[in-house]
Amino acid sequence: MPLKAVILIGGPQKGTRFRPLSFEVPKPLFPVAGVPMVQHHIEACAKVPGMKEILLMGFYQPHEALSRFLVSAQQEFKIPIRYLQEYAALGTGGGIYHFRDQILSGGAEAFFVLNADVCSEFPLQEMLEFWQRHGDAQSFVILGTTANRTQALNYGCIVANVDTQEVQHYVEKPSTFVSEIINCGIYLFTPAIFQHIGEVFQRNQQELVLCPYLGEESSNGWQRAEVIRLEQDVFTALAGSGKLYVYKTDGFWSQIKSAGSAIYASRLYLNQYSKSHPERLAQNKPGGPIIQGNVYIHPTASIDSTAVLGPNVSIGEGVTVGAGVRVRESIVLHGASLHDHTCVLNTIVGWDSTIGRWARVEGTPSDPNPNDPYAKIDSETLFRDGRLTPSITILGCSVTIPAEVVILNSIVLPHKELSRSYKNQIIL
Repeated sequence: MPLKAVILIGGPQKGTRFRPLSFEVPKPLFPVAGVPMVQHHIEACAKVPGMKEILLMGFYQPHEALSRFLVSAQQEFKIPIRYLQEYAALGTGGGIYHFRDQILSGGAEAFFVLNADVCSEFPLQEMLEFWQRHGDAQSFVILGTTANRTQALNYGCIVANVDTQEVQHYVEKPSTFVSEIINCGIYLFTPAIFQHIGEVFQRNQQELVLCPYLGEESSNGWQRAEVIRLEQDVFTALAGSGKLYVYKTDGFWSQIKSAGSAIYASRLYLNQYSKSHPERLAQNKPGGPIIQGNVYIHPTASIDSTAVLGPNVSIGEGVTVGAGVRVRESIVLHGASLHDHTCVLNTIVGWDSTIGRWARVEGTPSDPNPNDPYAKIDSETLFRDGRLTPSITILGCSVTIPAEVVILNSIVLPHKELSRSYKNQIIL
């Protein structure tokens, strides 16, 4: 059956928790486990039989990096991939409603919608088979997973019939406990969804006519009516109607909201590579660096044979790693240089940054509780009790760290040349 996929990539006002890394590259193109974040989504979509086209949707201005990525992804995955630019942030439902003609062109019988800021095994084929068993042309599927009771409050919560998996109740970020099954931000829709989104659009327009002052904060009322959130506006109304189902996955899943969660997502994808892409994982070889656990090294990187890398390390294009360097639980982006005997732990090293000899750059991991199988990563606030929350260390692009200093739990904005050690600071 003909299928399409829509990947919601947001825009420049979004991804603020991802700064300073999102200053240099749109967040969906940030490398996770060696490839752009959104490439994992595209790869999963391209594997589904019958996939005719993949549409990226967001409100980034046409961007050279984005255009280059689309061209290379089309060549690699042999499938048409296009970017549809919203004229403003229209919400998760407003964008697909605005471009409904593009989605429906070519006679797609069903289409996936995926949020770009999640990492997952993407069980799309399983969702499709589940829909074929349970649903019909009028019904839709949400991918769900299990969270623990306290963290479930941070997500959309789903109450479903145990036997049929029909969604009976849906609440986005409830104030009290509703369910341990949470929304993964991955959906399977049929063209019938547009009727339900259209009803929300009509209702928004009527409210604007009755209360015109509601539209004053946007440039025009039309724009305000088109802002539609799938979760609060559509799913809440569809729950209990017999048209919405949840497919529960036991595979890995995490949000990528903050830079710290990118290191955790990288670990999940590197673990998956042992099955899906063993060629992407570095091996211990005579004369090569010492590899511990899962490590991705770009072919153009130059790494000294006495360096020790891993577990969970991703080394980007053109990176130089000197003698005796130790890197663990970190992402090193293209063009960075780690001089001899540096130690880099729980850190993202920005593009073209330099770390001097014998320097130590270290962060605090923000991993979920390893003893709780249903724990998710907490989206930490930047400050707690007036202090910077200890988290991973981030060096923006073109940062220079001198020799023999310690940088601990700090965020360094781009183009900074440091002269001393720092601890628990944002260096502007």
